[in-house]
Amino acid sequence: MTAIIKHGGKQYKVSEGDILCLDHMGLEPKAKIEIKEVLAVDNDGELKIGTPYVDGAVVEAEVINEGRERKVIIYKKRRRKDSKLKRGFRRDFTRVRITKIA
Repeated sequence: MTAIIKHGGKQYKVSEGDILCLDHMGLEPKAKIEIKEVLAVDNDGELKIGTPYVDGAVVEAEVINEGRERKVIIYKKRRRKDSKLKRGFRRDFTRVRITKIA
């Protein structure tokens, strides 16, 4: 069974047991979450597509941990101006395991 969910302005294709990194939610490890924004569900060939969400469909997940991604460097240089700008950015994430698609 697979599902397409929407979280944080992004769409993810998930199935039971998958591990994925979502935007930071500020939750403790082992916490349970329910994602109700399910766009489509495929149950062994039986496809349900929502308008925009599937009625009654819920994806349950368990928080594994939270962390930060590798640093992304933003470097801007303006030629012949002796002007440059260097900044770093690390995105916070929450890693979850999909436990149930209902």
